[in-house]
Amino acid sequence: MATVPTTPVTLGASRLGERPDGEALADALLDSRLGHVDTSNNYAGGRSEALLGDAIRRAGGLPEGKLVYSKADRDMTTGAFDGDRVRRSLEESLQRLGLDHLPIYQFHDPFTISCDEAMADGGPVEALLEFRDQGVIGAIGITLGPVSQVAEYVETGVFDVALSHNRYTLVDRQAEPLYARAKQLGMQVFNAAPFGGGTLANGQESYGYREMPAAFAAHLSRVRDLARDMDVDLAAAALQFSMRSPLVDTTVVGIPSLERLRALEDLMAPGVPAEFFAAVEDLGAPPSSGQD
Repeated sequence: MATVPTTPVTLGASRLGERPDGEALADALLDSRLGHVDTSNNYAGGRSEALLGDAIRRAGGLPEGKLVYSKADRDMTTGAFDGDRVRRSLEESLQRLGLDHLPIYQFHDPFTISCDEAMADGGPVEALLEFRDQGVIGAIGITLGPVSQVAEYVETGVFDVALSHNRYTLVDRQAEPLYARAKQLGMQVFNAAPFGGGTLANGQESYGYREMPAAFAAHLSRVRDLARDMDVDLAAAALQFSMRSPLVDTTVVGIPSLERLRALEDLMAPGVPAEFFAAVEDLGAPPSSGQD
């Protein structure tokens, strides 16, 4: 299997293209020493990649040691996600970014086709494997939210990286068996959205952008109480839960603003006591978060 060079935290650029200060944020993401940058073909209709490409050109190329990851997306008009679409998607990504190689290109949210269709002869995964064999991409990954769907692709044995989001956090362990299986097969694990869609960072009363089941909400409340009583920054604890896990190779953190990027270094800094994580574990296994 191919191995992707990783940093403890990967800077997510999913909302970069929505920002009025997108140029400044793209420059800051590229310049940040905190981690590599993750984008996708269809984030903001391609504007995320375009802004990063402009930043790369302004910098005279990728800064030394800096990498940009991206993903193949289906045709958002027709839903097509076949081999030809993957080829076009990669061509578009490389053109926008101004690069001739990507360390990883991930198969992103293939909701319009089944795993069997994706793996068929002439299908999209075959196209990704061809690009990997040619050296145009270093590795291929599967990127989906629902754990059961990620697991189907993991079990094919052809992917180098598995990524899920909002499903392996301080208060949600749904993806833990999936990640353990991926590691058993020699894959790397990218764990995205360690704050559960913001819940563990800003206190909002939803999780993964959905209403929380009552039992899960009660468990989350107990974790919040522990953080308050032990004077622990819950956002820092949420990030460091993922960073300290032996199952996780990198934690993908969405960076929607310059302010969020500036705050990230403090959240990464050691300081959350081991006793806090032990106290959370003593609460018992988290109930279902309602994510599929």
